Amino acid sequence: MSLVNAAHGRSDSTSAVHPTGERPHGGRRTIRQVVGAYAALAKPRVIELLLVTTIPAMFLAGREIPSPWLVLATLVGGTMAAGSANALNCVIDADIDKVMNRTKRRPLVKESVPRRGALIFGLVLGVLSAVVLYFTVNLLSAILAIATILFYIFVYTLVLKRRTSQNVVWGGAAGCMPVVIGWAAVTGTVEWPAFVMFGVIFFWTPPHTWALGMKYRDDYERAGVPMLPVVATPQHVARQIVIYSWVMVAWTLLLVPVTSWIYTTFAILAGGWFLFYAHSLNAAVRRGEETKPMSLFHRSNTYLMIVFVALAVDSAIGLPAIGLPF
Repeated sequence: MSLVNAAHGRSDSTSAVHPTGERPHGGRRTIRQVVGAYAALAKPRVIELLLVTTIPAMFLAGREIPSPWLVLATLVGGTMAAGSANALNCVIDADIDKVMNRTKRRPLVKESVPRRGALIFGLVLGVLSAVVLYFTVNLLSAILAIATILFYIFVYTLVLKRRTSQNVVWGGAAGCMPVVIGWAAVTGTVEWPAFVMFGVIFFWTPPHTWALGMKYRDDYERAGVPMLPVVATPQHVARQIVIYSWVMVAWTLLLVPVTSWIYTTFAILAGGWFLFYAHSLNAAVRRGEETKPMSLFHRSNTYLMIVFVALAVDSAIGLPAIGLPF
C-alpha cells in the first residue's frame, strides 16, 4: 500500500532459494523456504512503515494509550490487508519485476511461488483481514481495509502506475489509509485529525518515492513505468520534491490544535531537518553535481517515524492540547 509504492526502495531479496541463487537438492525446498517465499510476497519491510503510522493514530484518537488487545487486533488485520495488496501487486507486476534490477529477486520472478498460488494467497489474506477486523475491531475498519486493497489494485496498480507520472501522487493514497483505519478502530468514526494524518503521508509519498526514482531511473525506464524521474528533468524532479516537502511539513502543523507542545516541537524540528536535505538535493542538482537521492529517501523514513512517534508520545503523556487560537 504505498508508503505502499512498489517496495519503497528496497530490493526484495527474500526468496525460497539459497543466497547463491541455487535451490537445494534437485529443487526440493523446505517448509521454511516455502513460507519465506510467500511471506516475501507481502513485502514485510513495506508493512513496517504502515505499522509505524497506525499505532500513533490510535494513540491520538483517544489521547491516551489504547487497549493493547485493540492495537494487536488492528495491527493483525491491517498487516493482512497490506500483505494482500502487496501480494496481488506482485502478481500483476510480475512482467515488469523481471526487467527491473531492484525487483528481479521477487518470488514470482524467481518462480519460488506459482502465479496461481500467489493470487490465492493475496485473495485469502484480503478476506481474512476483513474478517479479523470485523469481528475483533469494528465494521468501519474492515470496510476501510477492503476499500484500500481495491484502490491499490484497481486504481494504482492497474490504471495509474503504467500510465501517468502522477502515479505515486494519487496512487499513494492507499498508503495513507492505515492512519484512518487506526483512528476508526478506536473511535468507530473518521474525524478531521484522521484526514490530516492522511494528508501528511499523502504529501510525504512523492518526495520519498521520487528520490527512489532518481536512483533507479533506468530500472523504471526499462520497465516502461513513467515515474516522474523518467519523464522529467532532474531539475524539475528536485523542485517538485522541495514543493511537496514544504507542503508536507506545513501540513503536520495542522495537528497542533489537538496536541501539546511536545508534538509541535518535534514536528517543527524534524520538518526543518528534512527541508534542509530536500533543498540540499535541489541545490546539488541545479549545480550539476553528483547527487545521492537515496540519502533523502532514507531520511524521509526517519522523518515520518519521528513525526508519528512524537504523536504517540504526546498522546500517551496526555498534556493539555494547545487548541485553536480563537
